[in-house]
Amino acid sequence: MIPFTTLLRSATAILALSTSVGAAPTLYAPILRPRNISTDSRDSQLDKRAVAFDYNGDKVRGVNLGGWFVLEPWITPSIFDEWSTSQTVVDEYTYTKTLGKSEASSRLSNHWNTWITQDDFNAIAQAGLNHVRIPIGYWAVAPLDGDPYVQGQLDVLDNAINWARGAGLKVMLDLHGAPGSQNGFDNSGRYGSVDWQQGDTVSQTLTALENLSNRYKGDTDVVTAIELLNEPLGSSLDLNAVQDFYNKGYQTVKAASSNFAVVFHDAFQDFSSYWNGFGSGENDLMLDTHQYQIFSPDQVGRSPSEHVSDACALGPKLAGTNKWVVVGEWTGAQTDCAKWLNGLGKGARYDGSFPDSSYTGSCDGKYTGTVANLSSNDKNNLRAYVEAQLDAYEQHTGWIFWTWKTESAPEWHLKDLIAEGLFPQPLNSRQHPGQCG
Repeated sequence: MIPFTTLLRSATAILALSTSVGAAPTLYAPILRPRNISTDSRDSQLDKRAVAFDYNGDKVRGVNLGGWFVLEPWITPSIFDEWSTSQTVVDEYTYTKTLGKSEASSRLSNHWNTWITQDDFNAIAQAGLNHVRIPIGYWAVAPLDGDPYVQGQLDVLDNAINWARGAGLKVMLDLHGAPGSQNGFDNSGRYGSVDWQQGDTVSQTLTALENLSNRYKGDTDVVTAIELLNEPLGSSLDLNAVQDFYNKGYQTVKAASSNFAVVFHDAFQDFSSYWNGFGSGENDLMLDTHQYQIFSPDQVGRSPSEHVSDACALGPKLAGTNKWVVVGEWTGAQTDCAKWLNGLGKGARYDGSFPDSSYTGSCDGKYTGTVANLSSNDKNNLRAYVEAQLDAYEQHTGWIFWTWKTESAPEWHLKDLIAEGLFPQPLNSRQHPGQCG
C-alpha cells in the first residue's frame, strides 16, 4: 500500500478479454515480482506457520494512511484547489481524466513519493502503534481499459512494505475502490452513482484482489491482512451478493497465501446482529466496522459527554461478537467541520452550511487549522473522546485511527494530535480514567 524492491520487475502481462460489443473491458494484469532464493526460503518458512500477528492475544493499534494512493479532497485540498470554483474535479477519476495520463502521472508520482515517507513509518512505530492500514484502488493492481486512472503507485507501495518491516509494523492492505464504485463516495475513486455489482464489476474486483494477494504473498511477515473492499454501501447493493463476494474474496486471498488474515467491512449493517455467524468455519476472518459520530444532524448535535457515552457503549457490543472485529476507521472529530469532508465544495452539518442541516456550533479552527490552535475546550473534549474510544475498542480486537496526517483538518491529524498531547502517549495513559466504567 516488498522487500527486495531492487529486483527487476517482469514485463507486464496483458490479459486481453473479448472486445465484442457488451464484453468486459480489457484487464491489464500487474507486473509480478520475480522470485529469488532468499524470498522462496522465507515463503517456505512462512508456509509452516499462521498469520504473523496474534489477533487473538494482542491488540491492533493502528493508523490509516489515508489520501496516499487514493485521493480524498478533504485530506489534501491543495491537490484540488484549482477546481474549487468550477467543482469539475472532485475525485481521483475526474482528476486523472481532466489532467490526462502524462500530467496526472507526473503530479501523482510526486504526491506518492512525498505524502508518506519512511520517516512516517518510523514515527508511527515510535508512537506505540503496531499496524498501518493502506488504502489502494483497483486501478493500481487491475486497471481497466478506458479508465483515466494512472499507475506507478505499486512501486511506492513496495517501498512501504519495506519501511513497515524496518519499523516493526504490520500492514493491512485495503481495497478502497472497486470498479463502478461500491459506495459513490469520492474515497472510492469515483464520486456519484453506485454501479458496483453491475456488469462484470464484481469479477473485476476479484481479479484485483487476486493480483494484490499474489503480489504480496511473499511478504506475509509484514502484510498480515487484506481487506476485500472498503465500505460497500449496503443500502444501495444486493447484500446477498455482497456476502457471496466476501466468500469468493476470502477464497481468492487464501489461495494466494494461507498466512493472510482476510478482512471484510460490515457494509454499514449492524456488526453484531447482522454479521454474527457469517463465515462460520473460515479461519483468520476479521470484520471491519467504521465508527463515526458526525455524519448525521443527530450525531453532530450530541454533547461531548454523549459522544463519550455512545463510544463506551460499543465496547461490550464489540466484545460480544463471534469473530475478530477491528474498528478500522474512527476519529477524534466530534464535528464534520473539516473542509470538504462531505465532498468538494460541500459544507458542514455542524455549522448548518450543509444542505438540510441546522446550526449546532461554529467551525472556527476546525474547518481549516492546526491542532495547536484548537481551543482549550475543543482539546479537552477531543482527548476525552479519544480515550473513551480506545477503552471501548480494545475490549475486542482493536482499532485503526483515520488518519495519520491531513493538510488542514486538525481533528483528524493523528501525527499532530500525538505531538500536541491530545492522543495518549503511552497509549494506555489516561487524563480521563474510568469513562467507560
